[in-house]
Amino acid sequence: MSPTTLNELFFGAMTRLEGRPVILRDKRDGAWVAVSPASLLERVHHLHCGLRELGLVAGDHMAILSENRPEWAIADFACLTARLADVPVYPTLPAHQVDYLLRNSGAKGAFISNAEQLAKVLECRTSSPALQHLIVFDEIDCPDGVISLRALEARGAAAVAKYPAWKEEALEVHPDDLATLIYTSGTTGDPKGVMLTHGNITSNVVASLQCLSLSMDDECLSFLPLSHIFERMVGHYTMLQAGTTINYASSMDALLAEVGEIRPTVMPSVPRLYEKIYAKTVESAQAGGGLKRSIFEWAKATGLRRLDFTLTHREVPLALELGYRVADALVFSTLRAKLGGRLGFFVSGGAPLNPDICRFFIAAGLPILEGYGLTETSPVMTVNTFEHLKPGTVGRPIPGVEIMIAPDGEILTRGPNVMQGYYNNPAATAEAIDAAGWFHTGDVGVIDAEGFLKITDRKKDLIVTAGGKNIAPQPIEALLKTSKYFLNAVMLGDKRKFPIMLLVPNRAAVVRWLALKGRAMGPDEAIAEIPEAVEKLEREARRSLRDLAHYEMPKKFLILDHDFSIEGGELTPKMSVRRKVVEEQYRDQIEALFTAE
Repeated sequence: MSPTTLNELFFGAMTRLEGRPVILRDKRDGAWVAVSPASLLERVHHLHCGLRELGLVAGDHMAILSENRPEWAIADFACLTARLADVPVYPTLPAHQVDYLLRNSGAKGAFISNAEQLAKVLECRTSSPALQHLIVFDEIDCPDGVISLRALEARGAAAVAKYPAWKEEALEVHPDDLATLIYTSGTTGDPKGVMLTHGNITSNVVASLQCLSLSMDDECLSFLPLSHIFERMVGHYTMLQAGTTINYASSMDALLAEVGEIRPTVMPSVPRLYEKIYAKTVESAQAGGGLKRSIFEWAKATGLRRLDFTLTHREVPLALELGYRVADALVFSTLRAKLGGRLGFFVSGGAPLNPDICRFFIAAGLPILEGYGLTETSPVMTVNTFEHLKPGTVGRPIPGVEIMIAPDGEILTRGPNVMQGYYNNPAATAEAIDAAGWFHTGDVGVIDAEGFLKITDRKKDLIVTAGGKNIAPQPIEALLKTSKYFLNAVMLGDKRKFPIMLLVPNRAAVVRWLALKGRAMGPDEAIAEIPEAVEKLEREARRSLRDLAHYEMPKKFLILDHDFSIEGGELTPKMSVRRKVVEEQYRDQIEALFTAE
């Protein structure tokens, strides 16, 4: 039977996987270290008892401030089986934002990965009166009031006899009981705590597994933060339910090297990874000279022509099929080998994926199954599948989930995956979920004749020019990210006569281009101060955007001197741009563009 709570999912998986040598794996001191299901179950049991020994009871909240690692999963399942609600916190957040989440959630304690993260919590501990217990994953010299994870597990192991019915009590949890409190990224204000129940998330796992093909033979490489619901649901609970081995990447910098070591068969990711791989592939082909560039362009065109037949379930002409086999041998097989050689598919979510990039990967034998969801929906609402695949859309609704388009174009959804509400914020809850149970996503989209959903933009991001033209900026920004010359782009122009675009250039690409022109660039020299570089970037931007309607084309460009960052406040922890912050930071330069016109 399908599980109805995360505790049923956990214990069911531990029973099915009993005897397996590995279910989790991470890299320590240069070597991959495995955690077996038996070891995972034992450590969760001991930590569960340790939490009880600290006096924590059902309904209490516990924060988890950590990078991806096995201890994250151990702490999570210990909280769930103790019927606590955990509060994941992005490890990239600065101390003052960590302080807000700890205070707002009323966390009684926090699991903390290392000394660096502990320093953040200690800095704001006095402002969080409910925070009593700090547990550190790394073996460090713990200051007063802090205990190591191993020490707490040992304390729990010594007390297991006091809690003989721990499993039975854990399984008494109800689908409507709170499982976790996940804070939204706060692109438009303070983060809100999304209350997700056991039933919310578990229903999403069960429904997603009816759409995705996963098994005990698969290997997943986990690198998106577990603090985010997409990775947590897909790369954590769904993989565990399927029996898929979860490997935690050391860092983004080590990702490609570790892809080669693990050779995963499945990877959940966000579009930024695919954009980077695609841009690097194109750049490599162009840098290889005329012949290599011509072979790549021919192979790409051949793969895309063949894809037009396969997506519409038509027989591929023999000549085209033979040509594709040559293209595969010369180009696509090399790309697959660089990604480990075993990838069955990617799963994409978290932001819109450029359809051209999606089509390229599918043509290369690296299918990307793009889906759509939000923290408030646990998260998956729709997903493309191998049976029903349409690049440029986010697929059809998963089983049990309803999708409807409101008269103003907003996407509404209803189903067992929709949150209980926002923590201690009934006004925001009432605004988000109407009387009929429809959750208002804030996204704008359309459903085509075949039932596929296409996202056109965020409702609050839509630009309405002074002339009354509606412009959806996200798809336009995505076009620029396929160019090797740009790392990021933000379109602005609401209530203005015309739109403008802020461009973050790829400094390395600009330096190489200038070198070809015989112009060396100093390490501290700003790109925006080099006229020929600015002209080149504006030409590249207009070329990438050449198919836009006249009113959509940015009339002015602003070249920025650095990329956006979480620390600078321009990005949320899930790498979404905070438009208002960007607009405020560059207000003078932006006003100068409009004033000059």
